[in-house]
Amino acid sequence: MKFFAFHLMPWDRLPADFAQRHASAWTWIPNALYDPAHGGTLYNRYLDELVLADRLGFDGVCVNEHHQNAYGLMPSPNLMGAILARQTRNVKIAVIGNALPLYNPPTRVAEEFAMIDVISGGRLIAGMVVGGGPEYFSFSVNPTFARSMFSEAFDLILRAWTEPGPFEHYGQHWKLRYVNPWPRPLQQPHPPIWIPGAGSKETIDFVAQRRFGYMGIPYFHLDFFQRNFDMFRDACNRAGYTASPEQLGWLLPIYCAETDEQAWNEYEPHLRYFIDNLLQGLVVLPPGYTSARSVAAIGKALDKFMSAAKTRQELERGGYVVVGSPATVRDRLSELIPRLGVGNLLGLFQMGTLPHELTCRSMTIFAEQVIPGLRNL
Repeated sequence: MKFFAFHLMPWDRLPADFAQRHASAWTWIPNALYDPAHGGTLYNRYLDELVLADRLGFDGVCVNEHHQNAYGLMPSPNLMGAILARQTRNVKIAVIGNALPLYNPPTRVAEEFAMIDVISGGRLIAGMVVGGGPEYFSFSVNPTFARSMFSEAFDLILRAWTEPGPFEHYGQHWKLRYVNPWPRPLQQPHPPIWIPGAGSKETIDFVAQRRFGYMGIPYFHLDFFQRNFDMFRDACNRAGYTASPEQLGWLLPIYCAETDEQAWNEYEPHLRYFIDNLLQGLVVLPPGYTSARSVAAIGKALDKFMSAAKTRQELERGGYVVVGSPATVRDRLSELIPRLGVGNLLGLFQMGTLPHELTCRSMTIFAEQVIPGLRNL
């Protein structure tokens, strides 16, 4: 098993009546609610938490990309990845990922990822995503081109990393006379590639056919993850091979304290801020963004979304979070990891308004008392 510390870098100062006054924490949320001075404090604090993961012996750290929202303050995860390349020594740096249709031209992704890889000494994991539905409203990008733009950009980036330049690219969406990126990545033929998904058949088939890593997007019931990971394994079988657990990752909110009751008492108010405020408007599927079949499947799963769980018991039974003492967390993960068949656990240790000292303490307990008991699963 490999263990990663994932960070959303959320905004923690939405007003108490936010959910009553605003329909979404995305796209049209008034940016007057953002305080740059506090934002600077948050960025440095959140980076400190990821640097701590390196010292604690995690296998990797994860950052991601979102725009015009309070849910995650990283419109450029590559900036964070570059900082972490210098401030850490051992962890993999997983940027999960760059939303390829939003980059013009997408060769910028090839260049910036290569920079992180060479600065870090070959520790980059290159995440590439179609981008969340809200992003297409933020950038006024036609969502009916989302899949074709992603596919073309993805293939162009791999060519830029593996094919000697300069060469020409004339595709449907981009036409480039000279493709000749400097620098090139240190890892050859290219860094490991992870692609997250929320159950879209198109994404599952795309990743399986290319034998890359598939990371399950969180906040859904365990049954939803089980279905998606089984679909991925079936897609790999159709592609002529057996999926490895190393190809699968599960992103999960985790909190550890000395006892179960202490853990829930400390964690629940901050989790509720996250659910009640920051998840508002997350699941947006613009017309044409994905197939009707995938929209129907995701729509059926919305009654199993985290916001539908109203009690601790519902959150625990559904596997939306794992909270408790080291023994409780270890036992629960010992049950769920083999059930899902994943080789990468992406722990979301900071949620909503959870303060720095509690985040660091939970990470430390997890690293010292939980990971050793799960390493050889």
